[in-house]
Amino acid sequence: MSRSDDDVGSVPEGRRSAPDPTLRRERRTAWFAVAGLLVLLVGLYGAAVAVAGDRIPTGTRVAGVAISGLTPAEATSALTRDLLPLADEPIAVSAAGEVRMLKPDTLGLHLDVDATVARAGGGTKLDPRTLWTAFFGGDRVDPVVRVEQAKLITALRSLARSSGQQGVQPAITFRGRQPELRKPRAGRQVDVGQAAVAVLDSWLVSDGVVELPVVDTPVAVSAPRLRAAMARAERIVAEPITLDIAAREVRLPPRQFAPALSLQAQGDRLRPRVDTQLLTRRLGAVVSAASREPRDAAFTFVDGRPRLVPARFGARLEAGALADAVLAAATSKDERTARVALDTQRPQLTTGDARRLGIKQLVSSFTTYYPHEDYRNTNIGRAAELIDGTVLHPDQTFSLNHTVGERTAANGFVEGFIISDGIFAEDFGGGVSQVATTLFNAMFFAGLEDVEHKPHSFYIDRYPVGREATVAWGSVDLRFRNDTPYGIYIRSFIEPSVPGGTGAMHVEMWSTKVWDIVARQSERYDTVAPETRRISDDECVPTTGYAGFEIDVYRDFFRPDSNEKVRTETFHTDYIPADTVICL
Repeated sequence: MSRSDDDVGSVPEGRRSAPDPTLRRERRTAWFAVAGLLVLLVGLYGAAVAVAGDRIPTGTRVAGVAISGLTPAEATSALTRDLLPLADEPIAVSAAGEVRMLKPDTLGLHLDVDATVARAGGGTKLDPRTLWTAFFGGDRVDPVVRVEQAKLITALRSLARSSGQQGVQPAITFRGRQPELRKPRAGRQVDVGQAAVAVLDSWLVSDGVVELPVVDTPVAVSAPRLRAAMARAERIVAEPITLDIAAREVRLPPRQFAPALSLQAQGDRLRPRVDTQLLTRRLGAVVSAASREPRDAAFTFVDGRPRLVPARFGARLEAGALADAVLAAATSKDERTARVALDTQRPQLTTGDARRLGIKQLVSSFTTYYPHEDYRNTNIGRAAELIDGTVLHPDQTFSLNHTVGERTAANGFVEGFIISDGIFAEDFGGGVSQVATTLFNAMFFAGLEDVEHKPHSFYIDRYPVGREATVAWGSVDLRFRNDTPYGIYIRSFIEPSVPGGTGAMHVEMWSTKVWDIVARQSERYDTVAPETRRISDDECVPTTGYAGFEIDVYRDFFRPDSNEKVRTETFHTDYIPADTVICL
């Protein structure tokens, strides 16, 4: 049987030779060796991580403090104990040969211990390269410094100004008509930017004095330009200048304006400047003559009615404009006239505004009477004087306490009788309630809005029942609002009493009439009999009591010259009994 070429040289399956036992043993041995080496390396790595994985590398020092081989917590404790106190000690710096001591806090320097420990290598290490460093060599580590840059620069600038040889820039000032040159001088001062770098590089890592770099400060203005500036200064004081203000010319000699002028260094030149405040003071008489305060329109009472006093516009000479004009004229080669325009000052209340208030007719008036006492004439008259002439604009609220002020001797008041705790007592301002009652009734019949009023605790028979008011500084006020579209001019005055006679308190309100007011009242009800009080006190005032009661007062609003009632307001008053007081 013939065989194909594929069968040539083949060995029957049943006759193949077996693998060499020696070769197989060698292969197994090699695999075991590799695996053992890997196990050994992993074990060594694990042991290294366990021993030094979270420790500071060997040999590490921070600003002289050894933290080699410590855990992060131990390193933090060591730096806090040994290095942090040094962060509070002053730093010695040399500025242009002068040694100064500066506090780190003043420079805005703060040691960050935690960040320093992290920089030193504290924390778990898994990278074999960092493990190698942990075992076989750390190094000197600079502390981490947190800087408040603004504080550092500010402190170094202050040091630069106060140390070294300060340069002097030239300047020309005037004494009378004589220009005086301040001679320049070169200087040396601290270079603030480089000084900041030197301080940061040296803090906590250097025990010596920190040398701060200095730079020269040369004189920028050349000698030829100094000579040109002096010539210009001589021209400034060569002749007077003319101040043209509000069409009025004032001749100013050099001795009057020159001391407020100077030529100061700016870059490489001397440029003219003016001291605005000094010039304004030296020309005070001129400024005062040209200026005028605005005056509001006002009303005065003449020939039985309010008369409008027109407003006046003011004029103000602005100090800056005056300074600019004088400087321009003084430094001009040709025109030595300083022209200054005045700023017009508008009054708060113009004549037109005052006319539109419609103050032209008597819309209400009221009079109350009082028995003679000198203190009443004084106190009622003083309060009336303070109220007289008040102009109440639309939507404005009147306050008696605000208008009259505290009743004191300094304000023109004397002691008199007041009602306190239901009985009469003496205090400053006694009698002012007479003014409050009269004013309340004038407001009542003018149809104005009642904001706040308080009747007396018990009824006083010289006042309209249910239509009266009392006041007390700091606690009880009389307030009403002008709820009409017109202004209200309040006129208040007294007719003083004389012994054996009575005085009269008058209030008039002038405006444009909006309402006709009709007053009505109920009968008195819920009467309460008075009691008797016996008081042992040197200041006791005996009085005869009378009953308390309640009453309602109605205010009916009618349009002028109309019988149609628009609305009604009710004022309820509850008077307590006025006790009889017997002084023991």
